[in-house]
Amino acid sequence: MQKVVVEKYNPKWKIEFEKAKSFYEELLSSIEMKVEHVGSTSVEGLWAKPILDIDIIVGNVEDSLRAIELLTTVGYKHIGNLGVEGREVLKYDEDNSYIKWMEHHLYVCLEGNENLQNHLLLRKHLRNNKKSVELYSVLKRELADKFSDDIELYIDGKTDLITELLKTEGMNSEKLKRIESINKKDK
Repeated sequence: MQKVVVEKYNPKWKIEFEKAKSFYEELLSSIEMKVEHVGSTSVEGLWAKPILDIDIIVGNVEDSLRAIELLTTVGYKHIGNLGVEGREVLKYDEDNSYIKWMEHHLYVCLEGNENLQNHLLLRKHLRNNKKSVELYSVLKRELADKFSDDIELYIDGKTDLITELLKTEGMNSEKLKRIESINKKDK
């Protein structure tokens, strides 16, 4: 099992994302889509696991299927939605010769999808609130120390703060409960 490690923000993460974005834009040029850097590595000053989170945003199911098909031609494996409607997960083999940037998580998301809204709204909040970045960074370091061998408990431990930040941005309680159900470890 991979250890949970968080690191101080590294400007290299933005550069690595730009490499990935260029690759996806070229590969998926026949599809109307956007590529977004989400997750903790997308927020300057935030401590993070050194793994990019990348959302490829498409407008409809047909474009999602086409994007997945094209991504499989360069070594990605379609894992499915893992219980999150409108978001498809793709994994890659680390020995893949096409991938020339750092470790990452890749998702193909339908425009307007609730999970996508969660990613973008949290990123917006953190980019605009240094105090939240400080709080979240401290929490992530504490959780990584406490649960270095259990990613599920690490994620569970972040959920209350994430939902609180999203609540301040106006996310309704129904959506917040769905986020909790996805992120909280069954006890």
